[in-house]
Amino acid sequence: MELVFDLSRPGRHGVTLDALDVPEAPLPSALCRHEPAPLPELSELDVVRHFTRLSQRNVGVDSNFYPLGSCTMKYNPKMAEAVAALEGFRDLHPHLASAPVYEPCCQGALALVYDTERLLAEIAGMRAVSLQPMAGAHGELAGVLLIAAYHRDKGNGKDTILIPDSAHGTNPASAAMAGFKVVQVPSGPDGTIHLDRFLESLDEHVAGVMLTCPNTHGLFEADVRAIADRAHEMDALMYYDGANLNAIVGQCRPGDLGFDVMHFNLHKTFGTPHGMGGPGSGPVGVGEKLLPFLPGPRVVLDNDIFTFETPPKSIGKMAPFFGNFLIAVRAYAYIRCLGGEGLKAVSEGAVLNANYVWARLRKAYQPAFDGRFMHECVFTGAPQAERGVHALDIAKGLIDRGSHPPTIYFPLTVKESLMIEPTETESKEAMDAFCDAMLEIAALVESDPDALHAAPVTTPVGRLDEVRAARELNCACV
Repeated sequence: MELVFDLSRPGRHGVTLDALDVPEAPLPSALCRHEPAPLPELSELDVVRHFTRLSQRNVGVDSNFYPLGSCTMKYNPKMAEAVAALEGFRDLHPHLASAPVYEPCCQGALALVYDTERLLAEIAGMRAVSLQPMAGAHGELAGVLLIAAYHRDKGNGKDTILIPDSAHGTNPASAAMAGFKVVQVPSGPDGTIHLDRFLESLDEHVAGVMLTCPNTHGLFEADVRAIADRAHEMDALMYYDGANLNAIVGQCRPGDLGFDVMHFNLHKTFGTPHGMGGPGSGPVGVGEKLLPFLPGPRVVLDNDIFTFETPPKSIGKMAPFFGNFLIAVRAYAYIRCLGGEGLKAVSEGAVLNANYVWARLRKAYQPAFDGRFMHECVFTGAPQAERGVHALDIAKGLIDRGSHPPTIYFPLTVKESLMIEPTETESKEAMDAFCDAMLEIAALVESDPDALHAAPVTTPVGRLDEVRAARELNCACV
């Protein structure tokens, strides 16, 4: 595909500006170029066609099956987009909320913040929620800072966080950023944390335990309640990584499992756009013990007026204003649209779809663990690797067959990992097309393994040297 500069033709333009009807105000000479900027010269139609063609080369949930395990790349309903585009939300200036004279102008927005926090708290079994954190990892950091504030307030000097070996990489990163030492707890052969191994690491120095449940192996932690009880006996707090909440939403609540603090990934569970460096949102929820430490200010209802209050021992602001407000609007619309029964159907569909994919693929690809998975299924490509075809080759082969690859090489505890999460929004037909492609690749591994080493061959750019691409990033203009 040609670059936009290749399409340029001298003298071509898309806009003609009227003559000035006010006196010209020249720029200071020191700020002026000595020669015109080398910009492409194109008609409006040239520009529209170029960027339309470019957009059609992107892969997204609206155009392709996108089974990234752990990422929960679910479809974003357009209903929620329409609600977020309502001018009463869209056109509000963030400073309205801090200007008393304009307070009536933003009562609706503050009511939405208040209601969204209460809905999330009820869904998760938490006492309160703050929408401030701007992404999942930011919510993680907020949660660990809350744990630190709790122990600092008690003056007990606890300095360690226990984290399973299968955890998302942001877990130890967040704990370390908050000043904690990190101790890894190994998973058992069945892919879960066992109480006896957990107790080997639990001592008076442990401030908190970070668990994902179900975990990144796609398995529910059967000992979670016993782990929480023993942690609480040592005055350690339980942190719930909400990345996999989509598997249990409406079925059980982290607060009821013994967790004291958690973050939500609104894009993973509540149908908002996946951040990917853009508009993320990672609200943090807390139980009774951590209420005094929540980020402030918080929206409270006082004599039928929404106003602000900062908890007495608040960790302070995690972000300006109330985080990414319009993402919260989308989540609010999603929750209100589905209701309690709808949210329950979300998790039922997510688990059913993942197990359908598992059932279709388990004879061609070796499941990483025995038993049924939850919202995502994990296979090991080790048998294929013995024939010279690695997880990366399988992923590239899927691109040629019209699907985005699943997550590969994560979790790190599974050799040649293939982690597949279809989410509840995919149809049987879409999953069958993906499974057919995976089975075709498995057959090709047996008959002609070299054929996959050149994949993808149907894309504008073929197989890249990914190590070199990471080290020598080239963001050439398009």
